[in-house]
Amino acid sequence: MTRQNKSKKIIVLFLFFIVGFILFLSSQLYTVMHKRHLPSLFTSDETRAERGEIISADGFHIATTQQLYKAVVNTQNIDPGKKELFVKLFSIYSGMSEKEINKRLSSRKGSVVLSYNINPQNAQYLKTLAYKLRQMKVFTEYVLPNGQHILHGLNILPSGEKRQYPYKDLLSSVVGYTHKVEDNSYTLVRGVKGIEKNFDSALNSQQDGRRFGPRDVSNYMILNKKSFTKPDINGLNIQLSIPVTLQKRVEKILSKMQTKLDANEIMAVVMESDTGRIISMASSNRFCPDHILRSDYPSLNANVIEYSFEPGSVLKPIIFSLLLEHKLVNPYDLVNGHQGRMRLGRKVITDEHKFDWLSAENVIVHSSNIGIAQLAQKLPALDYYQGLINFGFAQKSGLELPYEKQGSVPAINQLKDEIYKATASYGYGLDVNVMQLIRAYNVFNNRGRTLKPFIVENLIDMHGNIESVTPEGSVQVISTATAERMKQIMIKTVNVGTGKGTVTPGLEVGGKTGTAHIAERGKYVQKYNTSFFGFANDEKRHYTIGVTVIQPKTNHFASLTAVPVYKQIVDLMVEFDYLHPKQ
Repeated sequence: MTRQNKSKKIIVLFLFFIVGFILFLSSQLYTVMHKRHLPSLFTSDETRAERGEIISADGFHIATTQQLYKAVVNTQNIDPGKKELFVKLFSIYSGMSEKEINKRLSSRKGSVVLSYNINPQNAQYLKTLAYKLRQMKVFTEYVLPNGQHILHGLNILPSGEKRQYPYKDLLSSVVGYTHKVEDNSYTLVRGVKGIEKNFDSALNSQQDGRRFGPRDVSNYMILNKKSFTKPDINGLNIQLSIPVTLQKRVEKILSKMQTKLDANEIMAVVMESDTGRIISMASSNRFCPDHILRSDYPSLNANVIEYSFEPGSVLKPIIFSLLLEHKLVNPYDLVNGHQGRMRLGRKVITDEHKFDWLSAENVIVHSSNIGIAQLAQKLPALDYYQGLINFGFAQKSGLELPYEKQGSVPAINQLKDEIYKATASYGYGLDVNVMQLIRAYNVFNNRGRTLKPFIVENLIDMHGNIESVTPEGSVQVISTATAERMKQIMIKTVNVGTGKGTVTPGLEVGGKTGTAHIAERGKYVQKYNTSFFGFANDEKRHYTIGVTVIQPKTNHFASLTAVPVYKQIVDLMVEFDYLHPKQ
């Protein structure tokens, strides 16, 4: 009996062993036959290159790029018992309200984007939170119908870039603005106006970064022979020739004078006469590029190149210099002033002040329409036309901004007519912009040579390598002797003529006023543009300066509108040590 019991026990144990062995073999077979969710032995990450910045001459970052991130969570992975904890912690780390988070979580089942606009600092906080939430088992797996196990948790991913303008409306007409474009669910910005547009390809990021390689137990990448790295290459930084310190004060002057004169707009440009470097290009009409309102639409254009107008009397020195250059007039020749009223064919020409006789150079000093109309008849049509072209009219100034209007001058056949010759000589019948006038007037302050103006000085890559992009070369438009004579005439204009308001003791200041009727629907109306263009020099430095006031309503005389603005800018340049008056 005892022996039988012993045999039964052995048989039972043997059966248990056989069953266990079969179960072991079954589990091994199941493991072999079915896919397992083993962690990858390799890891990868990607970085987005950024758009370049726009930097002032004195090192201030006027336009910058901030990378944005999005927070994505799968609602099916959130443990229902820990949902409230998730919402509270995400609210603390992100700054979003709990109400908004709950609203987004309830909007749909599955993957939900909680925010697209997370800044880099908060993105780092949230990446840390995502790791902590996994440790706290806030996220649980769910199984798809095909048996696949899903566990995403909280993911913080790049969502795009945002253009920022720390100095708001400063230099806005120069810098321009951008708009958003989508690139595979990533938001990029592209230039629409200004430097942002003209240098869009240079500013754009060149190459996104990517790393791939084996990982350690903590999921950190091991950099060895098996790893691969492609660096990100940011867009180039654009450095302007304009310093913020001067620009800001010039803009303040224009804004104040716009209110005082009740003008539509005031524009001003300051350029180094011997280099073409623009050190200020300002408008009273500005906007914040990252928050454009409908009311800003009229201010979006860079009107120093996009607004064409009849220049009025500021064109007289150009015509007079051509007469001098071709030796068709002597500055001391006498010209009949006709007591302020002269008929030329079917047209009556008038002067603001009545003159009997005056010298040819005083035609410029006292801005006589009648005087310059008579002198202009001596200039052959071809020389007249080619002279205007040589001074840079009816062609783009070369400034590095898009959408410049090149304007127009009368055709050669038109300039054979005495009336066209006359009206063009005092600035009617042709269209110019402010930069064209600056470039033309610079000839008088640069020994008769024309230069291409520029506002972009350097391109700088992400490693700090600098490439200068300033234009070189100049063209002789009139002789040095003619240019010097014109300088003296315009200095006289400031000292005893229409530009008296710009006199600055210790400096060489010269220039010319201009007041022009505005034409609407083919007829001249009682609206005006006023200007003062000239130069301000000390013993070492020379600057060409221009001011144009669009439709001042309190007064239409340039001597009471453009001249005071010009004077304040010269005084500011003295204050900021750009000019040093002789003691």
